[in-house]
Formats: sequence, C-alpha cells, structure tokens
Amino acid sequence: MKDEANRAPVDELRRAVGLALGGDWQAAHLIAQKYEDDDVASWIHAVVHRMEGDLANAGYWYRRVRRPMREDVSTEDELREIELALD
Repeated sequence: MKDEANRAPVDELRRAVGLALGGDWQAAHLIAQKYEDDDVASWIHAVVHRMEGDLANAGYWYRRVRRPMREDVSTEDELREIELALD
C-alpha cells in the first residue's frame, strides 16, 4: 500500500486533466511531476508524454503504473478515462 502522504490531491489531478484536455500538456506535466508516487498522477504523466510525442518516456510512465500504452486510443479519450477514475 502506498504512503498516503504521497497521494496527489484529487483537485490537482482534475486540474491537470483539464489543462491537458485544453491542450496545455506542459502545465499538466508540471502538476503530474509533483506527485510521481501517485498512480493516477503517473498515468497523467504518461498521457502528456504521448501528447508531446515522446513515446519512449510515455512508455516508462505506463510501465510504472502497469498500464499498456494504447496508441489506438486518443489521448483525449484516455484523459476522459482518467476523469472517470477520479470520480
């Protein structure tokens, strides 16, 4: 079980998703980076690297959260999945 102190605030994660959906992957990346021990933040981190076009780095973050990189799923759709996971 992960240390609760490393959990990202849900409001911050929602903000990161909103920024990424708005096209500001850099700002979303800064938020995700602050919470690298949180699985959802790391999932967001993976998606924003996909948005950036850095698939090697995205792959690293997907592996950290034990999720496949699904290039057939748009980053927008994946960000919507993250939104649902945060509800």
